[in-house]
Amino acid sequence: MTAIEDFLKANESYAATFQEGDLPMPPARHVAVLTCMDARLHPSRFLGLKEGDAHVIRNAGGRASDDAIRSLVISQQLLGTNTVLVIHHTDCGMLTFSNEDLRGKLKQELHVDAGNIDFLPFRDLEQSVRNDVAKLKSSPLIPDNVDISGYIYDVRTGKLHPVT
Repeated sequence: MTAIEDFLKANESYAATFQEGDLPMPPARHVAVLTCMDARLHPSRFLGLKEGDAHVIRNAGGRASDDAIRSLVISQQLLGTNTVLVIHHTDCGMLTFSNEDLRGKLKQELHVDAGNIDFLPFRDLEQSVRNDVAKLKSSPLIPDNVDISGYIYDVRTGKLHPVT
């Protein structure tokens, strides 16, 4: 059985007992979480979230990219969130390469020029959280009254550590 077939079978089981179809569109806890796409992170589990509680925005590194800001603007302006948690994590792949490394790999393996794409890697985990929190706080698209805080999730212990 392929992975897709496994997913479809799992979805059939899930849908057979699904009872959350009447949840409202705005998240109940008025929270948006910006975190990494790493498969070891399960934000609903480590934050105690249920379906309908929060928006979870994921990308490589959990970075405050233009697209993440686009999602946060929609989350806040149209769906009423007023709190943002920026969560990066230990042992992140974004610590392992530079823009030049990835551009070179794309050139060599795919024969394409990635141009000036910033893949948003970082060398310092805590500083990357501080930078993303600062970027969100300084964005004219994010109101000043939105509570924005940063954290590091430890993939070995499951603990969340605040970054100040």
